[in-house]
Amino acid sequence: MICNSLLSQFTNLSCMPCQPVFSSHPSSLSSSIFSSPCFFRNNRNKTQQDKLLLHATTISFSARNQSESTLSIVPNVVSVDRPIKEEPNSMEFHRRNARLRVQNLVDRIRGLPISERIRIIHVFEREQAFQNLSGFNDLLLALFIADEPDLALNLFCNISSYNLMPDSWTFSIIIKCHCKKNDLDEAKRVLENMVEIGFLPSVATFTDLINSFCRKGKLQKAIEILEFMGRIGCKANVQTYNCLLKGLCYVGRVEDAYEFLMKIKKSSVKPDIYSFTAVMDGFCKVGRSDEAMELLDEALEMGMTPNVVSFNTLFNGYCKEGRPIEGISLLKNMKERNCTPDYISYSTLLHGLLKWGNIQAALGVYREMVEAGFEVGERMMNTILRGVCRRSWKEEGLLKDARELFEKMTNEGCAIYPNTYGLVIQTLCVAKEVDKALMYVNEMVRIGYSPPRMITFNCVIRSLCGEGRVDEAVSVLVLICEERRIPSRICYNLLIHEFNRLGRWLGSCTVYGAALKRGVIPHKRPSK
Repeated sequence: MICNSLLSQFTNLSCMPCQPVFSSHPSSLSSSIFSSPCFFRNNRNKTQQDKLLLHATTISFSARNQSESTLSIVPNVVSVDRPIKEEPNSMEFHRRNARLRVQNLVDRIRGLPISERIRIIHVFEREQAFQNLSGFNDLLLALFIADEPDLALNLFCNISSYNLMPDSWTFSIIIKCHCKKNDLDEAKRVLENMVEIGFLPSVATFTDLINSFCRKGKLQKAIEILEFMGRIGCKANVQTYNCLLKGLCYVGRVEDAYEFLMKIKKSSVKPDIYSFTAVMDGFCKVGRSDEAMELLDEALEMGMTPNVVSFNTLFNGYCKEGRPIEGISLLKNMKERNCTPDYISYSTLLHGLLKWGNIQAALGVYREMVEAGFEVGERMMNTILRGVCRRSWKEEGLLKDARELFEKMTNEGCAIYPNTYGLVIQTLCVAKEVDKALMYVNEMVRIGYSPPRMITFNCVIRSLCGEGRVDEAVSVLVLICEERRIPSRICYNLLIHEFNRLGRWLGSCTVYGAALKRGVIPHKRPSK
């Protein structure tokens, strides 16, 4: 089984020495990498935009710090020059400076139209801006971050034309690009060739590839990468194992994920809260939220601090299982542990409460959400209002809440969906606020909404007839016909019955004849 292989690899990897393995055979990778055609160079005159673009980037490459490794690749030998030791503050400064350079490049690339982004490479080539490998890697990484992996790969194929040789970081970026393109087999090939010519990939590079395979459900491929790590003496860290835990849960192997987590607990690589959250999510997705809660308690006993993702996982599980009420106490527990709920926390719980008919609790969470400063979307607002309207037909105390919600949405310009409008009108009829109901029917038609369901018209006509306002009820019937709708038999029955009750025989005959003309045969007949 996959899990057995994974658990055995875990034991082996945790005790293996971490040392690089260098190939004793000359590599053919250089020639294969550099065999692709170069980009066409654009020899036209520089435009002002080119000058600005170059000014924003080349200043970063004029000088590099003394802390970088200089790598040279020759047949059968890989030499890595030792970096000059620097003070921590100096190293942090250089790292921060490098991040700023890359971000600056990313902003410039994203500022160009997609069809013109290749121009940045032409500008660098024309101005001979690739003076060292670090500048080349910065642009390569910037293209990756700017979602241009194809441009980055094409640039990499031309590296030899700039008299540069790739280093470990160059290959790591290329692996990231292949992962972004979902070309995972090619990413794996680059990783293997990278080791073959003498480079030792970082744990982060291995983890990126393992995570990509796990997200695609290719767990066996991820295990192969883990085994490859062991063979070259690279020790996996907790982030690597977290990816595998998520991968196991993704393919439904929740029990194996739990067993693997217990194995990690006994190892030198201790799990973190993300390890527990990954398995909790797996349990929640298969309807085992109680076991997920037990895992959270176990993490707390180990001194871990759960984050908002951990709690959101449980909210999602409880709501899927039809137990959203338990999320209320979890929300309180979350706050007691100084973990602030986010928008997902509230919206997940609110959606679950509405779905399972816990309207009063949903209103409480909604108010709490608003007080916390979150904006409730129009879709959720419509859902809340519809739920409150339906429940108010049985619980009169909710009529006030329905009015307040409707007025709030109207005042704030929140879109009210036609089916929501219809339920509001029915609620007003139940509350015997017929004038408002009639006003909103006309308002719906005026603003161009599709006419409400026929049951809405029936409610208004019934309410008007109940108050003896049969002429206004007839106006609603006329409105239905003007909207090119065929009134239901119930509409005609209500009107004929009311005309008969009032002794207005001519009116009942007129309504009865109109019904027959439209192909509707009322159950009620005119009578004196």
